[in-house]
Order: sequence, then structure tokens, then C-alpha cells
Amino acid sequence: MRLGPLAIALVAAAVLVTGAGVYLAFLPERSGTIAFWALSVGPTAALGVVAAAWAAREELLREWLSPRFGDFSRGVAGAVLLFMAGFAFCRVLAPVGSPREIWLVTLYGQIGNQVVLQAHGLEVGGAIVVASVAEELVWRGMVTQLLADALGTRTAWLWAAGLYALALAPTAWALRAGGGPLDPVLVLAALGGGLLWGAMARAFGRLGPSIVAHVLFDWAAIMMFRFWGPG
Repeated sequence: MRLGPLAIALVAAAVLVTGAGVYLAFLPERSGTIAFWALSVGPTAALGVVAAAWAAREELLREWLSPRFGDFSRGVAGAVLLFMAGFAFCRVLAPVGSPREIWLVTLYGQIGNQVVLQAHGLEVGGAIVVASVAEELVWRGMVTQLLADALGTRTAWLWAAGLYALALAPTAWALRAGGGPLDPVLVLAALGGGLLWGAMARAFGRLGPSIVAHVLFDWAAIMMFRFWGPG
């Protein structure tokens, strides 16, 4: 079975809208600004609404989001596993003092000063929750289901993870420091996260655990235990 016209349009929209939003968000002139957060979260939130409406029409939304006992602990375990993988990546491939440290310097510089973000913790936390829920609805929900209908459930989550990483590929150009080499950090993070969250959604048959894991990982990496910088 092949993807139908609607499925192709929805998958293409997920890739293109996400890609355009993150590219504009991660341009240097938006470093640490409200515009960065608006462009990072806004398009994703809009896609999340589309995904939720599609899932509701297909009678999938309740199944995806119905909470069950153990969802939170599974999400915590997923977040810890992903954080450990990210920590190992940063220490091995982009350690302090290496030429590749600039990947993390530019990324965290773009997100903003940690002290300022902590002073606006409620707003940042809300943005993280909205973006994480929307991304899970779009990529581990709608896109994966559309691909599963055409390709089968065995490989659909892998293709969805690849498309998720592809959607963030424009950040490799936007984050180049001074026009230097491409910055692959967010693309690799999207691939790793997409694989883990996709595996969780496939294993548990719903999005609750992957949403919890996504929110906790983003909060930890941005607000609590940054992979680079003071604090």
C-alpha cells in the first residue's frame, strides 16, 4: 500500500512547517529572544492541533492520550536513558576545549541565558510542555500512524524518526558559528530522541510515556543540567 494524497500532504506539512519554523528560530539574530520561542513552539503547536484533529477523526486520540498506571515511571526512565546518551555524546564527541565544543556553545547561546530562563520558569515550562505534547502527537502519533498504514507497523516508527531528524536539519545551517561548519547537534538529538520516543510509543501503544519522557528531557537539558555551560 502507498501513501495516499492526504497522507503525503500531512507528512510533507509536518516536515516543511517544522523545518521552516526551526530554521527561522535558530538564526543568530533571534538568540535568546521571545521570537526564538515563538518560532520554535508556534508552528509545532499548530501542527499538533492538526494532528489531534486528524487523530480524533480517526478515533485514535483517546487511545493515544488515555493515562495508565506506570506511564510516569516509564517516562522518567526514558528521560534518564536519553539524558545519559546525550551526556555521553557531549563528553566524547564535543568535550570542552575541542573544536566541536562550538556546537553546544551556539546551541545554548541561542536558547538563552539560564538565569533569565529560570526567572521565567513557568512560561518556559509551559512552552516545553506544549511543544513536547505537540511533537509527540505529530511525529509519534499522526506521522507514524500514516506511515504504518502504508508500510506496516514494524518499520513505520523508524521512518518517522528519520523524518523527524530531517525536519530539524535546517538548524545545522542556522546554527553555524560565523559561517563555519554545519552544527549537527539538534539533528542527532532529534534522531536519538525520535528513536527512543518512537520505540516507547510502539511498545506501550500510546503516547503518555513518550510525552513524559520528552517533557522531562527537555526541561532537564534546558533548565537544570545543561550539557554545556555554568550551572
